[in-house]
Amino acid sequence: MVQVEMSAVVAAAGQLTLAGQWGVARALLEATRATEPEEVRTVALALAEVSVDEDFARRTQTGERSLAALGRALELLPDATVRWDAALLELRSGYSQALFSGATERGESLVAQAVVLRDIAPDDRRAGMAAFYAGAIADNLLSDSDTAFLHYTEALKLGENAQDDLVISLALRHLGDHAHTAGDLQLARAQWERSTELRQKIGHLLGTLAQQVLLCVLLKAEGDEAGSRALATEVHRWAGQAGIPFIEQQTAEMMV
Repeated sequence: MVQVEMSAVVAAAGQLTLAGQWGVARALLEATRATEPEEVRTVALALAEVSVDEDFARRTQTGERSLAALGRALELLPDATVRWDAALLELRSGYSQALFSGATERGESLVAQAVVLRDIAPDDRRAGMAAFYAGAIADNLLSDSDTAFLHYTEALKLGENAQDDLVISLALRHLGDHAHTAGDLQLARAQWERSTELRQKIGHLLGTLAQQVLLCVLLKAEGDEAGSRALATEVHRWAGQAGIPFIEQQTAEMMV
């Protein structure tokens, strides 16, 4: 048996998740022998993060069991910060389910949960992530673009305070969408390109592909239809190999 520091295992699983290797991340964590309650809780949190992330990317439903296991681990060894992380994962899971099922009536309660998490977050990175989800839910479930814009702007500020590339990239992606809708293509390009670069920097495969889909949209809006189709074709190949069906579908429509 090989002994490895738990922090190294969790870091590796997190990087695999960003790379879209959810199955490998899960296998690594499930092969990890955790004996102490703190280690059990750490592995449970990491497994829940993998499952919730995969559920959003692939529209699967593996998160519920992992979140339940995390809840049991927290009962054995409570921790305020881990409980906050678990609550954010519950929010993300609820948002995914509502978004994909069209359950827009859940929007107000989910936004309220996100705002509470933002207010009680133990640091700016976590507060920024909660503010981002408040914006995404307001945007996509409530069609409240003004409220969403305020939350995205706050998320960007908090992400920059924390120097967290993921939070910054999420905020810029959606702020760029607002700029595009308003007809400001120059601002949209600046925000979308920076978001893409940050996602590439941290190895976020799904995030990078999703950003490149938006750059396809932007190229078409700028009049470069050939460039848009060429980029869509490449992203389509990547999405197919990575097993991300919703990006495959989006890009297939752009290749025509």
